[in-house]
Amino acid sequence: MAIARLHDGPLDGQILPLEDIEQDRLIAPYGATQVIYRRGAAAANTGASDGPTEVGFWFVESSDDITPSDD
Repeated sequence: MAIARLHDGPLDGQILPLEDIEQDRLIAPYGATQVIYRRGAAAANTGASDGPTEVGFWFVESSDDITPSDD
């Protein structure tokens, strides 16, 4: 199992499952739009007994403007 740790942007601090540890971009839904994160770090915890493999992704852009809600 591998995980993507997201940095910056609206999903900062979120952890998502990652199917392919070689991918260089991650597109995630966010409300009515999508946010795009780009890989920015090498995979960590790649050993057999040190937990799930982790890859860092940093926010690049969203497909539409993101406006905070008043909720």
